[in-house]
Amino acid sequence: MNFDYVIVGGGSAGATLAARLSEDPSTSVCLLEAGGRGDGILVRAPAGMVAMMPGRGKINNWVLHTVPQPGLNGRRGYQPRGRALGGSSAINAMLYIRGQRQDYDHWANLGCDGWDWESVLPYFKKSENNERGPGAFHGGSGPLHVSEQRSPRPITLAFIEAAKHCGIAPRADFNDGDNEGVGLYQVTQFHDAARRGERCSTAAAYLHPLRRQRPNLTIKTNTRATRIIFEGKRAVGVAYRSAGREQEIRAKQEVIVAAGAFGSPQLLQLSGVGRPEDITHHGIRMVHELPGVGQNLQDHLDFIHAFKSKDTDNFGIGLRGTMNLLGHIAQWRKDGSGMLATPFAEGATFFKSDPGIDRPDLQLHFVISVVDDHARKLHAGYGFSCHVCYLRPYSRGEVFLQSPDPLDDPGIDPRFLSDERDLKALMHGAKVTREILLAPPLKKYRHRELFGMTDGMNDAQWEQHIRSRADTIYHPIGTCKMGVDAMAVVDPELKVRGLQGLRVVDASVMPTLVSGNTNAPTIMIAERAVDLIRGFATRYSTAIRN
Repeated sequence: MNFDYVIVGGGSAGATLAARLSEDPSTSVCLLEAGGRGDGILVRAPAGMVAMMPGRGKINNWVLHTVPQPGLNGRRGYQPRGRALGGSSAINAMLYIRGQRQDYDHWANLGCDGWDWESVLPYFKKSENNERGPGAFHGGSGPLHVSEQRSPRPITLAFIEAAKHCGIAPRADFNDGDNEGVGLYQVTQFHDAARRGERCSTAAAYLHPLRRQRPNLTIKTNTRATRIIFEGKRAVGVAYRSAGREQEIRAKQEVIVAAGAFGSPQLLQLSGVGRPEDITHHGIRMVHELPGVGQNLQDHLDFIHAFKSKDTDNFGIGLRGTMNLLGHIAQWRKDGSGMLATPFAEGATFFKSDPGIDRPDLQLHFVISVVDDHARKLHAGYGFSCHVCYLRPYSRGEVFLQSPDPLDDPGIDPRFLSDERDLKALMHGAKVTREILLAPPLKKYRHRELFGMTDGMNDAQWEQHIRSRADTIYHPIGTCKMGVDAMAVVDPELKVRGLQGLRVVDASVMPTLVSGNTNAPTIMIAERAVDLIRGFATRYSTAIRN
């Protein structure tokens, strides 16, 4: 089989790429996705996340883990990643956050020309169908629905008042290039009459509407890419496994790897691209030495506060909540509202660990349930939680092969808290977060604090709490970083350096973390990549700005 473009991975980037590249009827595109269609009820109903994210049964979830982390008292971290069309946008909390304008200007300062805020803003807007309508910072006609929350709970509004009580200013829009303040997250959720309240994954936004409409687009689900096929230094196809059979597919123009921050470096290494010390001892033949493959792993480390509550107007385990949930199911089916429409993480806050820095470096996610160990540990009754994560960590890790078997999980070592500056900033954020949760506006919702947190803790006690319970909030990036230095894997056009016919397009190309969630930026990267592939990215950005 021969196609112009073969895309590996149907997640947030891959789904976007496949839909956009196949808009040209003369271009043939094949998308390979290891998971399923991503259109089941657990994906469509936002609250279905609680069934998928913990990883029980591996429903639409790779259920990955890190190697033991010395900075986290030797614990292995949990790394859920989406395994279905739509990727992690099929199982995440749907939060639509772009980060700060300075994040992208920093990319440009690192040599990534064309990736500054003013250049990428048109691609954020191109992807977006915002419920607020088009404007200077938002699009109104893109495939990706971005909505106001359908039914934020009263406890979330009390959290917003608590943050304001502690001196944090309200913010109505977290996506205009400056996200400092407190308010409600916007979410990737349909707001049209037909699908109102359903999750708008990238598959639902970009791919599912194309069923049987584009003969030039072939989508292969439950298909695992095992190796990129090279002729010399040119990528010419992909070997894959489907229904137990080994097969190959050819790309006349390009192979595009969009398998995510863990899957993309793993596939490159399996194909002989990377550091020899990561590859050759597995018996894999070197094709191209590229020292940055798998390096530069960055992730947002997260710490959680939680309280039990006597309020039952949130998610919990109990008879009354179960009865209420039946009513919310009916409400969601009727008009897309109610608790089934919740992203769980309803309240947003961004603030600075030091007033002298140029942008917020701490983010809060206020959650309308008790969260313990990624919801893998359940608590009877009701309550609320608040995540705090440090947005621009100094710690750097890596992704590596654990075996030459392409079906084995990659080795993941974020090296959390290997740089002491991360601990200092996260500890400050955790202290401020607890002050917010203890503020008067939340008094009527508080019953009992969990996890052994108490007043008057010294820094050593705070450090022990963080090292004992902190873990990812699901934003790994950087393992095939974009740039012009010796450790860059792709150039600013996302072409793999030193090879032909091969690009990487996903969160792995981000040179540094953005100040917020990474799904919206990943979609933006894919939108811009399409124009880079077509050769008119600069003209498009200039035309939109003018």
